[in-house]
Amino acid sequence: MAWADLAAVAASAWLALLLVPWRPWRTVERLEADPTAPTRVSLGDVTVLMPARNEAPVIGRSLGALAAQGPSLAVIVVDDGSSDDTAEVARGAGLASLSLIQAPPLPAGWTGKLWALEQGRRVVASPYVLLLDADIALAPGLVATLVEKARHDRLALVSLMATPAMSGFWDRWWMPVFIYFFKLLYPFRLANRHGASMAAAAGGCLLVATEALADIGGFGALRDAVIDDCTLARLIKARGAGGIWIGLSRSAVMLRATGFAGFWRMVARTAFTQLRYSYTLLAVCAAVMLLVFVAPVLAIIMGGGAAQAFGAAALAFMAVSYVPTARFYRQSPLSIPALPVAGIAFLLMTFTSALWYARGFRSRWKGRDYRRGSA
Repeated sequence: MAWADLAAVAASAWLALLLVPWRPWRTVERLEADPTAPTRVSLGDVTVLMPARNEAPVIGRSLGALAAQGPSLAVIVVDDGSSDDTAEVARGAGLASLSLIQAPPLPAGWTGKLWALEQGRRVVASPYVLLLDADIALAPGLVATLVEKARHDRLALVSLMATPAMSGFWDRWWMPVFIYFFKLLYPFRLANRHGASMAAAAGGCLLVATEALADIGGFGALRDAVIDDCTLARLIKARGAGGIWIGLSRSAVMLRATGFAGFWRMVARTAFTQLRYSYTLLAVCAAVMLLVFVAPVLAIIMGGGAAQAFGAAALAFMAVSYVPTARFYRQSPLSIPALPVAGIAFLLMTFTSALWYARGFRSRWKGRDYRRGSA
């Protein structure tokens, strides 16, 4: 195909993304903390369940933010085999309602986070459980706001995509792009729609009805899942125990800045899983990414008048699709022209994930290697 043809296909793809009814590039699904919500919601109806593995640098701030939610909020921290001072820092956070559980050794067939969560789930007696990562801080009133949202909309699961720390290059420029790509893969509007097969969740801040969690068999139902949050949402939605909802929020903030190596590992951890460990889908993904991100740029550089026009149109449509994300995260406008570079970088991270799988690993995370066929 000529450069004009490739650029025309790329422009058509970006235009189609802008026009599809569910508009995955928009940021309308939002939920922010209502400071008055604790006056209407009993925090005794919620238990925070926090898995923690080597989280000493951040867990104190996360627990401190929970203390500001209200005095009756129960918190369970499950120490998942930490080799640092995670447990000591948690005990010193000053939460009177804190329970600390030491997770037993990880058995075969489980991922570490889900094994830790299951230990805490077994002792939860409240109507709701808030699954919260140890590196996320919540604004005052957010826990009660989540419960109010679940009750008002009759939801079994409510989750929020936490705002990156925005304290370094990778957080400021690349984490919002990661969230943008996540929304393209899992359109929030479709995931939130009753009856739609799409299901998605953000596991860092996820409120779930305890009964709905028990109905699916607890975390044992997804014990080997690498993408555990979306798997949980799919199981609960399929069960019909209630709706699910996912949205963005500035009221949940990641505390840990993500460096280059950490960011690469974070994406590679689940990238090939998204493709169902299929090398055919990997080839298709590579072709699509090269077409929509690289072809427009090369058409402008190497093509003639029509190729340049189509290439410019593709880049313009691409930029328009990213503007809502850039605005929500208050990014510099200079982040938008960097999208083609980001797209290729994410493709390389996907290749890394596939390489891990070829070497016998489904995923690598938190110092653990999950071997292919081990679950």
